[in-house]
This record gives sequence, C-alpha cells and structure tokens, in this order.
Amino acid sequence: MGKAVGTFLIAILSAVLAIVGYKLFEGNSSQNGNFNNNSGAAMPVVSSVGNPDFVAAAANVTPAVVHIKTLYNAAQTSRNPIYEMFGMPQQSTPARGSGSGVLISKDGYIVTNNHVIDRASGIEVVLPDRRTFEAKLIGTDPSTDLALLKVEGGDLPVVPLGDSDKVQVGEWVLAVGYPLSLNSTVTAGIVSAKGRSIGILNRPGQGGYVDPAQVANTAIESFIQTDAAINPGNSGGALVNTSGQLIGINTAIASQTGSYAGYGFAIPVNLMQKVVSDIREFGRVRRGFLGVNFPVPAVEDQLLRSRGIDPGKVSGVYIMGVQPGSGAEKAGLKEGDIIQGINGIDVNTSAELSERIARHYPGDKVELALLRDGKQRKATVTLQGEEEETVSDTAAKGLEARLGANFAPLTDRMKQQYRLNEGVYVTKIQPGGFFDSAGIPEGTVVARVNGRPVNSLADISKSLAASRSGMVRLDGITPDGTAFVFNFPLGA
Repeated sequence: MGKAVGTFLIAILSAVLAIVGYKLFEGNSSQNGNFNNNSGAAMPVVSSVGNPDFVAAAANVTPAVVHIKTLYNAAQTSRNPIYEMFGMPQQSTPARGSGSGVLISKDGYIVTNNHVIDRASGIEVVLPDRRTFEAKLIGTDPSTDLALLKVEGGDLPVVPLGDSDKVQVGEWVLAVGYPLSLNSTVTAGIVSAKGRSIGILNRPGQGGYVDPAQVANTAIESFIQTDAAINPGNSGGALVNTSGQLIGINTAIASQTGSYAGYGFAIPVNLMQKVVSDIREFGRVRRGFLGVNFPVPAVEDQLLRSRGIDPGKVSGVYIMGVQPGSGAEKAGLKEGDIIQGINGIDVNTSAELSERIARHYPGDKVELALLRDGKQRKATVTLQGEEEETVSDTAAKGLEARLGANFAPLTDRMKQQYRLNEGVYVTKIQPGGFFDSAGIPEGTVVARVNGRPVNSLADISKSLAASRSGMVRLDGITPDGTAFVFNFPLGA
C-alpha cells in the first residue's frame, strides 16, 4: 500500500514539473517570437497581424457614398444596327444604368466615373438614407474617366480626402459602392500594386485606332490596384484607407467574365482633386503636356528589344520620340533619353510619369532627371497646353459654304441627351446648299466625319482632308434621336 501511494505521489509530482516546464518554455518561445527560433532574435513586427477593425471607417464613409441611377433616351439605347440595316422598326423602351459616386462637399458636389453618366439623359442620386436628388452634370474628363455632378443640398455627409502618394502596397483598404444593383456594400482587401496601366481608356474601337507602340491618345492611367471585391455598379465609388480617407475612385475590374476576378483599379485621389478643381474653376481640365512619346506598358519590352535594348537595363521611361515644337524639344530632350525622375520624385513607368505631368498646368516648369548615354542629366521643361487647331474666319466661311451649313460644338446638355463624348450640331441650313439637298435638317448632330470624332470646324476640315477617295461619311443623330450614316462624294 505504501509503495502504491509513493508511486502515485511521484507521478503527480512529475506531471506538475512537466506543466511548469512547458509554461516556462512557452514563455521563452513567446519572447523569442518564434517557436523554432534558434537564434533568439525577435521577429519583425507586422502592422497587419491580427484582425483589423474596419467598423469605424465603414461607418464614417458609407453615408457619403451614393447610388447613381441613369436614364437613357429610348431612341439612343434601343438602336440595333441589324434592324437599321434592313429598315426594321426599333424598340422604344428607355434603358437605365447604375453606378456609384462620392460626396466630396457638404453643398453637394459628387465625383463619379465619366462612363457611369456618359450620354445619360437623366441622372438621379440616392443617398443611403433614401434621400433622392436630381443631379446636374458640371463637367467631365474622359482622359481620366472622371465626372463631376452637383445636387442641391446642404450639410450633406462627405468622405474626407486622403493622400494617394502615401498609399503603400500591402496596406488594408475598403471599397464602398453599389455593386450589382445591391444597396450600399463594403468590401475589404489590400493595395496590390500602384501605377497600373491597363489600356482601358481611349482604347481602339472607342474613338479610333490607337497606335500600340506609343501613347498617341490622351488617356491617363496610373491606377491603384486592389484585391477588394469590385463588381459592375462599384464604378465611381470610394476606395478608402482604414482611417476612412478617400484614396481613390473605383473605376475598373480585370475580368474575362465581367464580374469580379480578383483585381480592381481606382483613380488616385490626388489626380482626381486636380481634375475636379479644374472643372469647377474653368469648366474643363487644363493640362500641361510634356511633348514626348513612349511605349505603352503592354508592348514596352517588345519594342525595346526590337531596338536592341535590354529592358532590364532601362530604369525609368524610355523616350521613343520628341514632338516638334514641344516643351520637351525646346528643353533639349532627345529620342533615347530615359526619364528617371520629375521634381525630385522617382518615376519607373510611363503610367507614373503621365500622372505626375497631368497634375500640372500649361506654363508650369518641371525638372526632369534624365539618363543619356549612361550619364545623368537635368532638364527644365516648360509644359505647353493642348494645342487646338483653329480655322480662320475666311476658311471657316468657305468650309461652311461648301457644306451649306453652319456648325457649333455640342453643349454638355446635348452630350447627355445624345450620350456622346464629342460632336457638333447644325445650327443653320443654307437653302439650296449641300445639306439642304441631302435632307439634313437643322439640329442634326454630326459625331464623326470619315470615322474621326469631330468637335469643331477644324476637326471637320482635317477629316475631310484625310479622304483620298473624295467620298465623305457622316455619322450622326437626327433631332428626333435617330442614328444615321450618310456617304456622299464631296468633290475636289
């Protein structure tokens, strides 16, 4: 009996010692930061360890992210090219669209994407508290896919603005919007990349052919990429940091199905602020131009290799050409130069360079850090404005007399009505003139001439001059909303 009791006590004592020893070992392991850390060095502290709390940020932001509902003219949305080809009657049911927007001022200014409201005949804004407003379009900037709306209200909720330059890859973010016609929805993810260019703005098929070798259009893409879930309807909504500050406007998704497939893209808020400020002050965006051509990211490596250049040895933006008469040419920039910085900030991609330049105005001076023939150089460039070709009064009268019509640029309201980004309209028909004989009435909108978008007499003149066959093609819309394509010989 005594022997059994002794054995039992020894077992109990062994168990206690084992537990104490484990606790001591566990404590040492915790201090070392790694169960298998033989060196005893502390593990690095990671800010995202644990469960981040998004409740406060979501609560602060959600009231100021609005649902944008658009209405489209029935004659514009129901056109079927097959029906038109055979003269078949068209349907007349109006179409509706849905997107998101962000309130940025208490008196009702709202930022959204241009493609959300593009060509809409009516825009309705619904707040999360169910208040509804009719919105006025203040202005658009297709180059960045931004639009500014205004509703009549006071003391409205707003999303505070952050600083997109300080955004870091890997930090937590929230996407807030109205996806798939759902009510206000919040999703979370991280910033997975910055300075992304995905070729979605001004792409071929939307306004004409774009040379893939060079930035021949005015699209400015330097997106913040995130893996927060974004779907159709999120466009124009908010991308915010965990402090509830706006860092981007959600714009696009990378998907082969049209639905979320892992990546979303947002316009940086610092670029947005410049665009919005310009629209409010000038009615349009005033943007400085450097005057250089460079490869778009999709074909950059291919083009560099075709010139015998190892892409791995190009740190910066390789200049493919310099535009004659531009600020870049006047500052001495040359083909083959590599731009590595602007105003003391490093640039590694053409997307980053485009965004930095786009924040400046015509007449601004920027200092570029260049690499030429392996040597570092500096160049100060005075940015120029977007040159708009004009037609002299004599030439304008001659062109209008030749066509038998007078023209004026489309107003913003007309662009909404006809869902167009460009165009002119016929203000007057001259009796017995060409347009009169062709039966084209006053108020007709001409969107393209010979396949080229037109916004002025200068555009019409250039498009007519580009016709080698003497034939002219007009694409437009009659005053009743009917689309037409008209081909005719204009003669020499």
